[in-house]
Amino acid sequence: MEVTIFGSGYVGLVTGACLAEVGNDVLCIDVDPRKIDLLNSGGVPIYEPGLDDLIRHNREAGRLRFSTDAEEGVRHGLFQFIAVGTPPDEDGSADLQYVLAVARSIGEHMEGYRIIVDKSTVPVGTADRVAETVREAQAARGRALDFDVVSNPEFLKEGAAIEDFMRPDRIIVGTDNPRTAELLRALYAPFNRNRDRLLIMDVRSAELTKYAANAMLATKISFMNELSNIAEAVGADIEQVRVGIGSDPRIGYQFIYPGCGYGGSCFPKDVRALERTARGLGYEPQLLQAVEAVNFRQKELLFEKLKRHFEGQLAGRAIALWGLAFKPNTDDMREASSRVLMEALWEAGAEVRAFDPVAMEEARRIYGERPDLKLTEDAMSALEGADALVIVTEWAQFRSPNFAQIRERLRHPLLFDGRNILNGQQARAAGLTYISIGREPLTPAA
Repeated sequence: MEVTIFGSGYVGLVTGACLAEVGNDVLCIDVDPRKIDLLNSGGVPIYEPGLDDLIRHNREAGRLRFSTDAEEGVRHGLFQFIAVGTPPDEDGSADLQYVLAVARSIGEHMEGYRIIVDKSTVPVGTADRVAETVREAQAARGRALDFDVVSNPEFLKEGAAIEDFMRPDRIIVGTDNPRTAELLRALYAPFNRNRDRLLIMDVRSAELTKYAANAMLATKISFMNELSNIAEAVGADIEQVRVGIGSDPRIGYQFIYPGCGYGGSCFPKDVRALERTARGLGYEPQLLQAVEAVNFRQKELLFEKLKRHFEGQLAGRAIALWGLAFKPNTDDMREASSRVLMEALWEAGAEVRAFDPVAMEEARRIYGERPDLKLTEDAMSALEGADALVIVTEWAQFRSPNFAQIRERLRHPLLFDGRNILNGQQARAAGLTYISIGREPLTPAA
């Protein structure tokens, strides 16, 4: 099938590469000529495990192309995927200007029937606005061609996006047109072979499903973080509590790991957008507000622990950070807990020495060169001359460190584990004070 993807960011590239991998003829369109030049020269503008090889393989096979020509894109595909960004507006609502700009381009250039697929995460009612924009653009040129607008939200986890697309747990299609539903079923057939994962529903329900899924996951994280603070206050161990409640199959173990808050491009933005949608309809979403408030407070927790330990005297100190990305296997630092911690440390007069396996260039892009930020070549180098080590991202390579070397290189034997990934007793035996989330600190024996 011939498919056009508008937007060559995270969702657009993964969608385009995976659809090309199963034999479709895919054309990706983006307004940024530098991004298209990079893709056409063999580069990839984002980090996602396996994506560069998938793009290269399908480019060489002729199934995946990149262009800035919107008219060519509209001519090319029966399926017109909209996968552009929906950044938060000032009031927290999703900004639809890029989505509607693509809809306008489709209406201006289409010469036959098209299925317009909203892949971007968009508020309920966006499909109606897209349809209205396409009709207006057609009317301006005296045309009234047939088209359908479908909601087909993505459920891709950064760091595992290709696996999620190729082996999905569900494929949501929102449409009221049986013919369109069957065409989408045919497009997704290669990903839907061993059991039927395709769920057909009305458009508004599909739009809400995406927000509901992310809000539910964010709620589980914030609930566990709330519990971790209570556990610490009463002298309980949140990790033992986690195992105790996770063994209940009604709760399960997924997304109940305590830590220093969630970040990224999805959960924070989507919780706020759903909250804004509800308020716009006269409904006060108290639970969503609490989820966001707990997460905001949790992101400040590591700084508060550092400040408390050093009795408020952080000026002139150097703090080592392991992990800058909001989660492992990505270079995405959007709304990352590391940013909240670093910026608070700088405001307090401290220096940051940081290492991340893949997010170093992203950190340089965000913060530039500054005297109070040193990005080191490896994890151990970040410890030289540091007063404490803080683990912010649960990268696999941080899970089993040499505690004796950490103790030797740090100026003070202090280890703050913001993701509870280390064995605190081993750290303690090596002479480190181990401070984690939702548990009492462990100090070396006198």
